[in-house]
Amino acid sequence: MSWAALLVLAAGAYAAKLAGVLGAQRLVPARFEGAVALLPAALLPALAAVQTFGAERALVIDERAPGLAVATALVLLRAPLIVVLVAATGTTALLRAI
Repeated sequence: MSWAALLVLAAGAYAAKLAGVLGAQRLVPARFEGAVALLPAALLPALAAVQTFGAERALVIDERAPGLAVATALVLLRAPLIVVLVAATGTTALLRAI
């Protein structure tokens, strides 16, 4: 990739962020502000599920699924983030090593 293309893409990303910040108040009606505020919280678990179970239009259950289950259980038990990450990563690595 050339430097010119990289700079154009960076400028476009910055412009998109700026437009979102400046135009958000005018584009979203007041009655939808609550729903819009919850979108990131809904999209993050959806992204995690797609990345864990999806592979080229197929449902894949592999070593990542138990790792995600361990992480989910620990989050529900309100374990510290570092404990969740180490346990989920360790579970996945252990199952891949078997």
